Amino acid sequence: MDVTTALTRRSSTRAFLDRPVSDGQVRAILDAARWSPSGVNIQPWQVAVVRGETKRKLADALIAARAAGPATPDYQYYPVQWFEPFKERRKQCGLALYQALDIRREDTEKQREAWNNNYRFFGAPVGLLLFLDRRLGQGAWIDMGMFMQSIMLAAQEQGLATCPQASLGEYPDVVRNLLGIDENLALLGGIALGYADPDAAVNRYRTEREPVDAFTRWYE
Repeated sequence: MDVTTALTRRSSTRAFLDRPVSDGQVRAILDAARWSPSGVNIQPWQVAVVRGETKRKLADALIAARAAGPATPDYQYYPVQWFEPFKERRKQCGLALYQALDIRREDTEKQREAWNNNYRFFGAPVGLLLFLDRRLGQGAWIDMGMFMQSIMLAAQEQGLATCPQASLGEYPDVVRNLLGIDENLALLGGIALGYADPDAAVNRYRTEREPVDAFTRWYE
């Protein structure tokens, strides 16, 4: 699969088949992604691969944490106050997702269950959790973004689907305590990894992208 095809076919998958992904497949994806660029080759990425009982325990712990109180992430992903054009894009993204899931605004129970599915990695057999040393500078966070994209493109080449999830970084102390991760490692979030369920309506909608000329300036 060429890079352009992988880029355009990749989507955030939120329903997965009950089909295993082998350790060899995961290792091959990470083996490709490790060639991602990083400033002065610091390679800041640290990955925890969760499956089976550990993944289930983690999901239960995160769901319980959300029920108990507000999120306490290691960093702020979204702005405190939304503004245009980002506010409208966020709104349209949420509407499209809820329509695909057939969730109405007043159905708070369905909304809660849909959110909790984030912590279950949407039923994917493999979850990847991504960490970096919190003492590093902001450039390392850019490096991590490139590493995550590399993982998703390598998975696409293997016929696997992914969903990058900031939500998995909402309760980092819960994750670190359960997995025995050092406090110096900040949790960015995670990636659900598995085979997409082609019959799930939530996997058939796509968010739009702005045309090139909407975000590009040309100079000579």
